Amino acid sequence: MEFQQRGLGVRRRVRAAAGLVSGGLLAVSLATVSGCSTETAADERPAGAARESAVAALHRAADVLVKSGSSRVRTTMETATGGTRVSIRGTGAYDFEKRLGRLRLLLPKDAMGTAEHAPITELLAPGALFMRNRGAGIPRDKWVRVDTTDIPDGNLVTGGATDPLIAAELLRGVRKASLVGEEGLGGDLVRHYRGTTDIGRAARVASEGVRGSLMAAARGFGESTVPFDAYLDGLGRLREVRHRFTMGGRADGQEATEGAGAAGRPDALGVASTTQLYDFGAPALIELPKPTDIYTGKVGSPQK
Repeated sequence: MEFQQRGLGVRRRVRAAAGLVSGGLLAVSLATVSGCSTETAADERPAGAARESAVAALHRAADVLVKSGSSRVRTTMETATGGTRVSIRGTGAYDFEKRLGRLRLLLPKDAMGTAEHAPITELLAPGALFMRNRGAGIPRDKWVRVDTTDIPDGNLVTGGATDPLIAAELLRGVRKASLVGEEGLGGDLVRHYRGTTDIGRAARVASEGVRGSLMAAARGFGESTVPFDAYLDGLGRLREVRHRFTMGGRADGQEATEGAGAAGRPDALGVASTTQLYDFGAPALIELPKPTDIYTGKVGSPQK
């Protein structure tokens, strides 16, 4: 997987290699998650006006995407716990008006207990995640349906990618943000914002279609503060957002940083989820499975 780190117009590509996945697409232990507090902080720039503008722009990001119609999507997700890293990449399309998406996920070797694993297809819908080629004895022509309002993280990380609309809706909970600067992205000039958002606050003001998933995440994450980097174009469209989640252990009041969310806390799992949106207006034709195409048997662990 590749992460783009930008600064003063220079892009660095940092590669992260595979590790271990179990119990789903990502190994998360939410039963032991404990909380930390978050508080609103002012921008250090004159009069705080720039901070208000940054926060307002981020709060509107999800609404702007809905008005934009659809786009193509790239996702990357990296987990880090101890010395183990897992990288998952995805590509697809999303219809923001219908709140439906389709992703094709590429898993690292050995992540499913075998040398290679065929790509997993995911369909994203309000309150639901459908997966095909999930493995663990499930027929190839069947889909597995997961109620995202009934899993502890609301499918922010469990599926191996953050639902693009939920990634934008999560920015409704921004409490602190600042404008880092303007940079080039995909041939366009974008504004780079950095700050923290609060899952619980986002859930309270989220759109109806994603509120249930974010409410589940707000209950499941003991640490509700999520650091992020977001890039908006001149039309206010979210072009890229990177959230850094920490699950398990204690953050001791400190914000998680890349690769360091689990530092010094061997029981913690750090997850960096990046969503990139481009080619707005591209067709996003998503058809949900028929009830007869959904697997109703027991779903085992991918490693068994």
